[in-house]
Amino acid sequence: MVIFEENTIIFYHLIQIIRDSFDPGEDMNYHLENKTKKKISKGLFYPMGASLSSAGVNFAIYSEHAREVYLLLFDKPSGMPTDIIRLDEKTKNIWHCFVQGLKAGQLYAYKVTGDYNPQTGLRFNPNKLLIDPYAKAFTHKFYNKENLLLAYNPNSTRKDLESDSRDNTDIVPKCIVIDDTFDWHGDALIEIPFDKLIIYEAHVRGFTAHPSSAVKYPGTFLSFTEKIPYLKSLGINAVELLPIQEFYIEDFLIDKNLTNYWGYNTAGFFAPEISYGTQKYPGCQVKEFKTMIRQLHKAGIEVILDVVYNHTAESNELGPTISFRGIDNPTYYYLWGDTTEPERFYINITGCGNTVNLTNPPVIRLVMDSLRYWAEVMHVDGFRFDLASVLGREGGMFQKSASFFDAISQDPILSHVKLIAEPWDLSTYQVGNFPIDWAEWNGKFRDTARKFIKGDMGQANDLAKRVTGSADLYGNSGRSAYNSINFITCHDGFTLYDLVSYSFKHNEDNMNGNRDGNNDNNSVNCGVEGETTDPKILQLRHKLIKNYISLVSFSLGTPMFMAGDEFLRTQKGNNNAYCQDNAMSWINWKLTNINSGMIEFFRKAIALRKKYNILQRKKFFNGLDNTSNNKPDCAWFDWNLKTPDWNNPELRFLSYVLDGSEEKSELGEYLIFLAINADEKDINSRLPSLRKGLKWFKIVDTSLPYGEDFIAEGMETPLKDQDRFLSTSRSIELFIGK
Repeated sequence: MVIFEENTIIFYHLIQIIRDSFDPGEDMNYHLENKTKKKISKGLFYPMGASLSSAGVNFAIYSEHAREVYLLLFDKPSGMPTDIIRLDEKTKNIWHCFVQGLKAGQLYAYKVTGDYNPQTGLRFNPNKLLIDPYAKAFTHKFYNKENLLLAYNPNSTRKDLESDSRDNTDIVPKCIVIDDTFDWHGDALIEIPFDKLIIYEAHVRGFTAHPSSAVKYPGTFLSFTEKIPYLKSLGINAVELLPIQEFYIEDFLIDKNLTNYWGYNTAGFFAPEISYGTQKYPGCQVKEFKTMIRQLHKAGIEVILDVVYNHTAESNELGPTISFRGIDNPTYYYLWGDTTEPERFYINITGCGNTVNLTNPPVIRLVMDSLRYWAEVMHVDGFRFDLASVLGREGGMFQKSASFFDAISQDPILSHVKLIAEPWDLSTYQVGNFPIDWAEWNGKFRDTARKFIKGDMGQANDLAKRVTGSADLYGNSGRSAYNSINFITCHDGFTLYDLVSYSFKHNEDNMNGNRDGNNDNNSVNCGVEGETTDPKILQLRHKLIKNYISLVSFSLGTPMFMAGDEFLRTQKGNNNAYCQDNAMSWINWKLTNINSGMIEFFRKAIALRKKYNILQRKKFFNGLDNTSNNKPDCAWFDWNLKTPDWNNPELRFLSYVLDGSEEKSELGEYLIFLAINADEKDINSRLPSLRKGLKWFKIVDTSLPYGEDFIAEGMETPLKDQDRFLSTSRSIELFIGK
């Protein structure tokens, strides 16, 4: 049974009251006709959305197939509109008007009329209030109790769900006209190059929602800023935030007393999530988001947003009509059917009910405008694109030269921000295949590193490719090692502690019979499934975690870590906590004291990466001497300094040496030697020879206790034996030759 925190219980109790009090037979219809005393002029068809000026507000909305478009104004989030304004001007399929005298804070939404003919893709429904796709803020959360009530009515049919005739004006969140002015204190993009970037993936709410966070407004943008000193202390310089664009909570989750915690169900591509604001006043989430960005930038930390443009919250043909479906369904979505109903259904390559049609110019414009807004107005440094291979689908196939990719590559703003792809979807895996401007989450690095460290056979050859930048994936397209985002864990899957504590997923709290989540995790429980007090098992788990941190920190490519992994956060074996807005997912800050030793190891690993620039190398290694010092840039060895037998599936020990002279450095000449022993036995290994005058220093040994596992700078002493070392079982050792 799921255990919820008190505020979560209260939230769902209120939702239940709203649901129970709603009368599905209540008549809230009203005539769609001009009903206003406001002074109206034709306005402009650009920019899209609601644009504030000193004289009033310009409204512009795209719909090719609509018969009529009505702008509705409100003075409060619920109740009937104060004004109904028919938009009589249409330019390039954009309906527009200018309403004089309106101010920031004005509430509004739309109703659109046209044919209702699902067979041909047309789903206009004048009973449904529609949000502006360009809205910058909303009055309250999205919750579609209408469809929920129909779904729970035993007499309801597919036709009932598709063509609901009840007016929902009273309950739909209203769009808010926003004043974009903000005192940025001279803020600008930091522009940290990828080869210097160290990414920390975090959830805005989950980072401070736990009572142990001791912040003023738990779970908000403002409280995230209170943790900046901690972020700085780790040495990371970029946070990648799970979706912060306004998202929708699905009915089936509400019914189970669960929620959409991760937020991968976008309802507003321009609006910061209202629940991450303090809600001091309507629309405050916009200014508070900007405040968070400004403070992170002051600390030298970039902000990358995880964005979801592959699908929307409207789901399939039985989902809620929130915006796009009611504005111009065949424009925004990929549709399909048979000869009698060619466009009744939604192509679903996202697994979320629908797929946004990014081959259509108006849709490309929407997404491009959204990205530019976050980059220019909100000062975001980059984007991680959820299911990014969907965005490159044309003609049913992934295309590196897809229209969306081409549009970004020539855009004067977006061509300079960071672009990171999640390079897969339900049916295609495109790691290594994105355009030159894009970095990618390297799923092959994750999978191979997991397998090798836990002792799987036949992984050595592939691991060698992954830790040296994955040249096989990125070397033939003009890209560099930093195009590979190297990670072991992320929000989607086990935490790092759970990866070495559970051999099987435990998602029972998701109330889906443990059927959700990935079954193939390459995890290991080290002898006991879940929590244990056995010191030997705990020692092994901690050693393996240090191995994973070392691999990500010391490999070529851009490292990414998940928040809380550095102090052993657990989700009790849940590898799909997308619906768990509770202590299971929240960061428990008490663990920072309990597991301070691992935090210190994490900090030192990042510091070492920053110090030795050969670990930040842009070029791929070629195994040649490029500096005339008789040392190849990279050389691989077995335990006896012989060339590894790459065809041996039992090969579980690898070592390699990197020539620091290949990169200009104030440190002068140095070598890095890394030994990775995934075997269950200790191995008496050899060290490479050094030029006269240089000595080997052991800096890292993941098998040693905290405090001894990482030698502090200035405390290094030369090894007594410069020829051999004992490589402890299932450990990683790093040596510096200087």
